Amino acid sequence: MRGRYVLLVSTHDFESVRSELGLPPSAETDSFSPDVLAEAAEIASLPPSAVDDATDIPFVTIDPPGSMDLDQAMFLERVGKGFRVHYAIADLGSAITSGGAVDTEARQRGQTLYLPDGRVPLHPPVLSEGSLSLLPDQVRGAALWTIDVDESGHQKSASVRRATVKSVAQLDYHGAQASFDHHDPHPSIEALADLGGARQRFRVGLGAIELALPEQEILREGDDWRLHMRVRMPVDAWNAEISLLTGMAAAQLMLAAGVGLLRTLPTPEPRAMAGFLRTAAALGVPVPSGATPARVLADLDPDEPKALALMTEATRLLRGAGYEAFDDSLPARPEHGGIGGPYAHVTAPLRRLADRFGTEVCLAICQKTAVPAWVRDALPTLPEIMSTSDHLASKADRTCVDQVEVWMMQGREGERFEAVVLHSDRDGGEIMLLDPPAIGRCTGKGLREGSRIEVRLGKLDVARRRAEFAFDGGARSSLVLG
Repeated sequence: MRGRYVLLVSTHDFESVRSELGLPPSAETDSFSPDVLAEAAEIASLPPSAVDDATDIPFVTIDPPGSMDLDQAMFLERVGKGFRVHYAIADLGSAITSGGAVDTEARQRGQTLYLPDGRVPLHPPVLSEGSLSLLPDQVRGAALWTIDVDESGHQKSASVRRATVKSVAQLDYHGAQASFDHHDPHPSIEALADLGGARQRFRVGLGAIELALPEQEILREGDDWRLHMRVRMPVDAWNAEISLLTGMAAAQLMLAAGVGLLRTLPTPEPRAMAGFLRTAAALGVPVPSGATPARVLADLDPDEPKALALMTEATRLLRGAGYEAFDDSLPARPEHGGIGGPYAHVTAPLRRLADRFGTEVCLAICQKTAVPAWVRDALPTLPEIMSTSDHLASKADRTCVDQVEVWMMQGREGERFEAVVLHSDRDGGEIMLLDPPAIGRCTGKGLREGSRIEVRLGKLDVARRRAEFAFDGGARSSLVLG
């Protein structure tokens, strides 16, 4: 499964998807009202308001190539046998006025939506891709986290303050990974592999359900679209650990103060975990005595079909995600079973509404001041806003992938394709075609998880994004894309 499985499709657009989801046409790159744009321009004209100067710290960012909405910048130090994380997060709380036009519109949107033909941003680009983005060689306001971690990956201390920062380099994932592969990473992230690995092992010990499933991505090439599987690189995981570390530190601060907003996911029930381990054993995956799902998943090789099947099975342990706002009380179930402990969104305020408010809570706690009234007033409203926008973002992602999958199948009726069975049940299961990389539901009997089968494309319904398949042996099955 290493590398990319690519297939070009003829020129199409996603306007029907946008219309179906109630999103603005792709031509409306700035789909904001005049009053929102006017306020955004005024905000963009103002200098950062932070008093503390941290521009001497050589921060760097790691994002996909071409990204302009840069939320996070990091500088990592080795302190004895442990680490010190300096993590700068774009400061929106000091720039955006509560109740203003930009804030009101952001509460309507919830988060940035990413479609193949362009994003639907949470904030006007003059802010999210301009004055508030942590672009290289620009002085920016930031919520600056300082977190100490010991050699085992355990967080020892954490605090956050407002400061001005300046990124010295904008890195991308492939370039960063290549630098580690050649033993020559940027000095600001030299410790990332060791720290990221330590945090991964630490969270496995906490029972974190970590998945390394490849992701379907749609890319443009000229006037065409291509779909490929993006296999997660080590640097992706290490970089994610810095954000997760910060979110877990934020949750600890909030819980200690009795006020905040958590991202929650119930810890899997013992029966579900036992069932997962039985499935692993049935697939031939080693399950040592006393092993947890977290430990079994951490040892998987994502290149193996049985590993893909087991990671797909593990997604069934990660159900019931939500948001929990609390003030002067503690949530009944604060945990996030996928991450291994309480967790809060605070690291992506340019792209996600909740992070601006979570950051303000943590700043107030660390400054030993009262949480601003505008933040406390907003907390009870955020779970519904974020859940609604999460649903829309997920639907947009899935619908666009479904659309490209169907486009790729046009004119290929009768062809045979290799597939891996990801999950089987009474009515069939979920399969992944190896080339092109389509994932979907397959009905029929005899599907065995982790096995490779051959399917033949029968009828194609482009309007419904549905393809009918027959798998080897002549039995009929159908694959509903998505």
